[in-house]
Amino acid sequence: MEQSKERLEVLEKMAEYEKNGWFYKDLENDPPTRPLDPGECDYTQKKLSSKIGTKIANAVGKNFFEKCIKRGELVIKEIKGIENFIAVKDGGVVITANHFNPFDNYAVYKAIEPHMKRQNLYKVIREGNYTTYGGLYGYLFRNCNTLPIASSVAVFKEFSSAVSVLLKKGEKILIYPEQGMWWNYRKPRPLKTGAFRFASQNNVPVLPVFITLEDTDKIGDDGFAVQAYTVNILPAIYPKADATVRENSVEMAKKNYEMWKEVYESFYGEKLEYTTESEVKPCYT
Repeated sequence: MEQSKERLEVLEKMAEYEKNGWFYKDLENDPPTRPLDPGECDYTQKKLSSKIGTKIANAVGKNFFEKCIKRGELVIKEIKGIENFIAVKDGGVVITANHFNPFDNYAVYKAIEPHMKRQNLYKVIREGNYTTYGGLYGYLFRNCNTLPIASSVAVFKEFSSAVSVLLKKGEKILIYPEQGMWWNYRKPRPLKTGAFRFASQNNVPVLPVFITLEDTDKIGDDGFAVQAYTVNILPAIYPKADATVRENSVEMAKKNYEMWKEVYESFYGEKLEYTTESEVKPCYT
């Protein structure tokens, strides 16, 4: 099968971005977007219509992803370290994961779902995913326990307040600290500190998850091998009581990166190295 021109272009761009150290930039050719309006997103589902809509959408989404698994389009080979999730499952948790595929959030959900009670996995997504997309993906982006991170100050306050409310209720919030999605990129990228700031502000742990990839024998519609995921759930990182929010944010991000790096080097059997011409630091401060 011929390899997708679009995916080949993304791989070329990825090589350029890594060389220049532009790890936080988006690679995908996403459509033009617009900012969220105040009150547009019912972050904590105060409205009955939001609660009902989310329940229906979650069922639709689960059915969609389970069919992808049956067809071999999403392959979750192994889940390691589930005991680390069980250790923190009774309270609010910020889960961090590497971001390389639109389906990777379901792999995280699938790993922890058997050990969730009535809790949910909330996903922080880019604003444009919420406001721009149509079709099934747009429907899921807007309704499946998603928290679009806003560009305007007013709506960002709504977002931040919702994160605090949800964590206090014991919910689990998935944040991609690498920011943009880099398709099938296997290395950990330097982390933004936002996820760790939320954890520190709300005095909850961060649970690092690093998904490693292997080629399968199945070729996808894009002409590339479907990847088999190993979901590695690592020990929780806690904010220190005697540190400031900023100090905690930086130190927790660095520790998260180092834990991901250890998994990468152990799984792939090679030292983590980048083509970047300048020094690559664990996080952006």
